[in-house]
Amino acid sequence: MSVLDQNAIDLSGPRISEAGVRDYLALLKPRVMSLVVFTAMVGYFLAPGDHHPVLAITSILCIAIGGGASGALNMWYEGDIDALMTRTANRPIPRGRITRPEALTFGIVLAFFSVMTLGILVNWLAGALLAFTIFFYVVIYTIGLKRWTAQNIVIGGAAGALPPVVAWAAASGSLSMEPILLFLIIFFWTPPHFWALALFRNDDYTRAGVPMLPVVAGPDATRLQILLYTVVLVVTAVAPWPLGYFSAVYGVASLILGAGMMFLAVQVYRLREGKPATKATRQLFAFSILYLFALFAILLLEVAVKAALPLIW
Repeated sequence: MSVLDQNAIDLSGPRISEAGVRDYLALLKPRVMSLVVFTAMVGYFLAPGDHHPVLAITSILCIAIGGGASGALNMWYEGDIDALMTRTANRPIPRGRITRPEALTFGIVLAFFSVMTLGILVNWLAGALLAFTIFFYVVIYTIGLKRWTAQNIVIGGAAGALPPVVAWAAASGSLSMEPILLFLIIFFWTPPHFWALALFRNDDYTRAGVPMLPVVAGPDATRLQILLYTVVLVVTAVAPWPLGYFSAVYGVASLILGAGMMFLAVQVYRLREGKPATKATRQLFAFSILYLFALFAILLLEVAVKAALPLIW
């Protein structure tokens, strides 16, 4: 029995909700939210100035809820294709646990209150940037790009790269080069990360009619793009060190982690058939998550060490 036979439901008619708390939490895409929260924390605490704990918690919480709102609105719009894909067939809407109107209402309410709370309690620059982030992810990426162009991930990746920029604005009330560098690192990280996933989930995207790069251009062209974007990513991630924005500790770590990304990207490019090819793409996908978390963790650790040194000495 196909995934469609098992999980597709009539998503257009009225339904009685069977949703529980766990289903609504699933709408928030908690794995994606964890990345949003972590990169936002780094952006917030890298920003200059004194960080009031209440404002810090408020800022990060609003950014997290805004990210969750984006996830809920994404699932609202993509309920039909989620039902066709093995990876997403167990989400609340395809399973019939939550109706699409409920997901839409939930997402809009979260988006409104996260933006307004951040704007009123912190500052309106951060609130406006959070509103733009949600708009970009839902309208530009989910509705406008994902089903129409193979460059969906490239352009749409800007939304996932904005949380540290929003957080920096929340902490400082302004923007500078550092949050832009953080944005660029995540932006160039997104294509090799998601295209690696698309390579070993190609059947899912083909069945759902989503024009991911492997579906449109083929696996070999995708492997070349992964390699090229990985080169750009590694250079971009190392650049803040010689430019004087981040420390030598970060720079050396980014070189080591970048070497790992490059090695795995080359393996994906070289190995094109059978189990070795699938293994290489899975390894790159998994390592890319570690890569980004490790880079940002080093920056956060440096902030913590600088804050602790005056207390120790």
